[in-house]
Order: sequence, then structure tokens, then C-alpha cells
Amino acid sequence: MDPFSAEGELINIHNAFHQGQYETVIDFDTSALSPENQLPARVLKLRALIAQGQSDRALAEISSDDSVPDLAAVKALAQHASADEESALQLAQDLAENYPDNATVQVLGGTVFQALGKSEEALALLAKHQGSLEAVALIVQIHLQQNRSDLALKEVQAAKRWAQDSLLVNLAESWVGLRVGGEKYQSAFYVYEELASAPGTSAPLSIVGQAVAELHLGRIPEAEAALSTALEKYPDEAELISNTIVLNVLAGKPTEDMESRLKQVQPSHALLADIQEKNDLFDVAAAKYAPRVSS
Repeated sequence: MDPFSAEGELINIHNAFHQGQYETVIDFDTSALSPENQLPARVLKLRALIAQGQSDRALAEISSDDSVPDLAAVKALAQHASADEESALQLAQDLAENYPDNATVQVLGGTVFQALGKSEEALALLAKHQGSLEAVALIVQIHLQQNRSDLALKEVQAAKRWAQDSLLVNLAESWVGLRVGGEKYQSAFYVYEELASAPGTSAPLSIVGQAVAELHLGRIPEAEAALSTALEKYPDEAELISNTIVLNVLAGKPTEDMESRLKQVQPSHALLADIQEKNDLFDVAAAKYAPRVSS
């Protein structure tokens, strides 16, 4: 097989993964890939399994291969997804100490650190990257979660100097645009619209991004149409469900059914935790004003 063609195939797997086409990634025939591309492709396949809630299967497939740093990093990610946070953190810390220059360790270790609230550890590890677009994308996400849009934008602008046409850079720029607002909403919409409508693809996460941009632009009916169509095809996609809940709130529609659906699909989803936290705060506030009847 032509080595340039093989490299293109690996890029296709990467792009499919980052667009949320996890089944495509899992089913991808990697037998013709060069030896140096076999491991990156395997890592993406395992990550796709984890993204689909199949952490146990991913752990089983790694098994005794966890002596390989890349696969050990996947193991840490799978452990976190399986709610084994202590093991995930310990393994991620060990890998960060012993293999800090490994690109997979940087991205997946950084993901585990950030998920466990250790942003500074995540950023310190990711800062060691040498031209990793995934590391750039994760750094942007962390800065946005820190409400540091300025740092996120700076990271995107730096990456555009050496990876102008990259899918991940375009996505990262869209994330920043959705946070900055104004005319950037429309720019972000165009990126997601192009991804969602690309021939031969089916990308639920691109549709989510498109719908979120529509919501920011005040186009609720269009967002509802995009999410409804996508949910018919991907009824168990957590991000489609969670964003439909947000849309229903904005449209003044009931959310109970969608919340129940999300609990079945991904009970640990951040939106459910946020809803529960708000409900608890409301109960505390309401208790202060409850009528008191003296005996």
C-alpha cells in the first residue's frame, strides 16, 4: 500500500473520531496500515469504544498490553470512564512522570487530570507537546472551562500558523467563537454546517455544534429540526440528548422525558449533575421560606 495513502487513512480515522463517528472508527479496517500507524489506529479504536460507554470492553482488549505507554494511557481513560477514579489518577500520574513526551500520554493523561479537577497538572503535561493538534484542542477546552477565552484564543491563533486547514484547529476556533459571541456565532455555525453536511459522512457531534450555534443565533426552530433529525438516527448519543434538554428549556417545553433518557444513556453526564445541584439549591432556598406552624 502507498505510504502516503496509508497516512491518509489514519487521518480519516482521526477525523471520524473527532466528528463523533465512533462506529466508523471501530469498524475501520486497519490491516493495510503501516506498522508505525497500527498503534495510533488501535488507540483511536479503543477510545471510540470508551466514548460509546464500552469501557469494560476496552479494558479487556488492552489486557496484558498495558506495558505499552500509549495503551496504558487508554487504560487510565477507561478506568476513569468506569468510575475507578483512584486507579485512573494513579496511572495517569505514573505515566506523566515516566513518559511525559509521549503524545498519547499527554492527551489522555491530560484528559484524566482535567476530568478530576487537576487543570494545572493537565496543562503542565500538555505543554510538553511537539505539534500535537489533539493537545492544542484539549488546552483550548481547558482554558474555556477556566473562563479564559483570551488564553484559548491565543492557543488557537498560534496553532493556525502551522495547521491552518486542520479539522481540530477549525473546531477549536469554533469553540472559542461560541464563547466569545457576536459575529463569531455565525462563523462557528458555518464550520459545523460544513462538517455536518459533508458528503459521505454522518457526524452527530458536528450536528450538535451546528444546533448550539443556531441557539446562540436565536434560531430555535432550526436548532430543534437539526437535533430531532439527528436523534432519530442516533437515539443514544448523550450530547444530542443533553443539548435537546437545553433547547427544550429555552423553548418552554418539558424536559423530564429527555432527562430520563440521558440518565439511561449516561447517568454521570455533567448536565444531570448540574440539574441535581440546582434542584438541591432550590430545595435549600425553599426550606427557608416554608411556613412554620407552631403547636
